[in-house]
Amino acid sequence: MNAFPTERDIQQCLDLLWNKYKVPARTIRKMFGKASFTRLNQLLQSLGKESLDAKKLLAILIREKGAEFFSGSDEGIRELKKHLLKQLPQADLIALYERNPSPRKSITSPTYMLTPLVTKKWMLGGTWPRDFIRTLGFPIVFSGVSLPKQSGGEPVIDIEARKSVPPLADFQQQLKNEMLDVLNMEGDHTRCVVTLPTGGGKTRVAVESYIEWMHAGFSQGKYLIWVAQNEELCEQAISCMSDMWQEKEYPESLRIYRYFGGKDVGEEQLIGGAVVASIQQLYARVKNDDPVLKEILQNCGAMIIDEAHHAVAPMYNLLLEKAEDICGPALFPICGLTATPGRSDGETTKLVDKFQAYLVQPRFEEYPAFHQNPLSYFREQGYLAKPKHIIYDSGRSFEVDEQKVEADEDKINAELLHVLANDEYRNYQIIKRLTEIPDNSQTLVYACTVEHAEFLSGAMNASGRSSAAISSHTPKSQRRVYIDAFKRGEIEFLFNYGVLTTGFDAPKTEYIVICRPTTSVVLYEQIVGRGLRGPKFGGTEFCTIIDFADNLLRLGKPLAYARFSGFWEKEEDRAELAGV
Repeated sequence: MNAFPTERDIQQCLDLLWNKYKVPARTIRKMFGKASFTRLNQLLQSLGKESLDAKKLLAILIREKGAEFFSGSDEGIRELKKHLLKQLPQADLIALYERNPSPRKSITSPTYMLTPLVTKKWMLGGTWPRDFIRTLGFPIVFSGVSLPKQSGGEPVIDIEARKSVPPLADFQQQLKNEMLDVLNMEGDHTRCVVTLPTGGGKTRVAVESYIEWMHAGFSQGKYLIWVAQNEELCEQAISCMSDMWQEKEYPESLRIYRYFGGKDVGEEQLIGGAVVASIQQLYARVKNDDPVLKEILQNCGAMIIDEAHHAVAPMYNLLLEKAEDICGPALFPICGLTATPGRSDGETTKLVDKFQAYLVQPRFEEYPAFHQNPLSYFREQGYLAKPKHIIYDSGRSFEVDEQKVEADEDKINAELLHVLANDEYRNYQIIKRLTEIPDNSQTLVYACTVEHAEFLSGAMNASGRSSAAISSHTPKSQRRVYIDAFKRGEIEFLFNYGVLTTGFDAPKTEYIVICRPTTSVVLYEQIVGRGLRGPKFGGTEFCTIIDFADNLLRLGKPLAYARFSGFWEKEEDRAELAGV
């Protein structure tokens, strides 16, 4: 069974709801949100499109919610379920209740069976959802799909051997050889920083190098500690480690410990292996003097810090101070990974100086201009996509309180993002431009808020372009469903807020549309990096980045895209749009 409804599933569901069960228009509007319905119709009218009637709105809801259309407990979905159950023949309703009875009450009257059925907990793919869907005749995918956990999702997993992976590119092999040379020469004193453009395969090179160098130590109770900023990056590292270990012919299995997302690892489970950890969890464990972390640090064979430009933060200092208390000043090999080409703020130099590290980067003797313009080489060779940059100037002005720009993260504050998200003319411009993107082009859109992502997704679905919205609030199982559907081309536009900046891989992405302003170079580079995979790495030759720009009055720092003038393949295009 597919985890994402097919077009046939969607049409069958729509036909049943509209023609057979005759769901009232008020229920449909309640499920969508009356205010959002009004806003969406106003936007469609301004675009010269027909207003939505209840049936079209119902089709949009089915497309947006997908397999989770019937899940949830808000008033709208309860009203829908109650209406559907009322349409069942009495004998079918009684039989349905008898198979799914209330554990607290003995009910014999069909009238009183409705409420406990409507309020019964909806567990994706569970017995009750499947019975509900089958009884009413809907495609089984709408019971919600209970996806298998990635690698079991357990805090500890064992990776067996043998899996074929693509060979390293020549420059990646050079980096790997250089890393191994440094490790063999410096041993525990190794300090290195590996730098590659986003999409160049830093994770793959680091994992392969350190697994090859450390593999014998794992069976002797040694640990490779991989430190990352978020769960997506942690899972990306685990996936890469799994592939690399299975590709080798080591006779033993590799134990990987999930040390993030609140997962617990017990002392009795510690036998050596790879510890993939979020810095947040490590910081909390250091402060709590966790004995498991003490054991891991005491037997650490090497540490890799992903997105190492964050390593100047206090949390990392506390972690390394704790490690030094346990292991002594020599510590263990430490390697930082960072994507600095394209920046001009000297972050690589700062990082190298902080750790007194050996800088490992590609060396192309046959390409003398490489170090002046490394991106040009990677693009010409097809490792990275060639980015085209378009600035859409909205002509709108917004007042910014510079004191509210978050100093630590260098981000525009939430209050301004909310204002931008609710600016109707700005949304009109965004949707108008999105509809001009060629059909079947995989497009990532970065919205200002969660509600903004959902609203824009609804508008594009109403315009006949398949779309979905995800955020940190989206259940992880559903997030995976939408991302997989996007990669397969079943969804053209994937709208998001607060996710899909790191640890996300969709190499065929052709357009990246940035609707949220940011002054953070790191955040901007991570966003743009989602579309930079070139043909030799399974990506595209070109990627178009569209920035929606506004006049942010009194903002002291320039927006991030303004600091990337030397990054783009061509001179940027600028589209001036008159405001109202």
